[in-house]
Amino acid sequence: MEQKKDKIVLHACCGICSGYPVSFLKDAGYQVIVYFYNPNIYPEYEYLKRLDAERKLCAHFGCELYEENYNPDEFYNAAAGLEEEPEKGKRCDKCFELRLTKTAEFAKSRGIDKFTTSIVISPHKNFEKLTEIGERVAKEYNLQYMPYNFRKQDGFLKTNKISRGLELYRQNYCGCKFSLR
Repeated sequence: MEQKKDKIVLHACCGICSGYPVSFLKDAGYQVIVYFYNPNIYPEYEYLKRLDAERKLCAHFGCELYEENYNPDEFYNAAAGLEEEPEKGKRCDKCFELRLTKTAEFAKSRGIDKFTTSIVISPHKNFEKLTEIGERVAKEYNLQYMPYNFRKQDGFLKTNKISRGLELYRQNYCGCKFSLR
């Protein structure tokens, strides 16, 4: 399929979750720019494993990968006071907002008016909540958040098949040290 002139920034949380979204967006004709910004991931060696998997995935699909600097203090500042929140609570919302805001800033700085996230492919994440946050952030930056529900049409199974085929690193927790409990 011929590439659309439209570029889209895909915030990637990890190689496993972004496999099918990259494939889906490329099949839709987008030029996909993958943005890896995840200051929530703990510890640093875990971050590096996930980044390496993302590099492998992007090389496979021939798409550009932009690696943001790893600065966990950005996450801890955003999550301050919410450390005891349960998974899927207010701390997670702040984490999503932080990462989607940084993604919007990245897209805006590159003159790209559309962005989305691979986080929504996880059956453990709230698609509606992520869409609400993404659309609110997009409005602030005069951009379009593209609310693709990558879970549809067996997207989660497809992304797992892609990751197994590429032998990508598979984590067993969301990412932050609070999600380890």
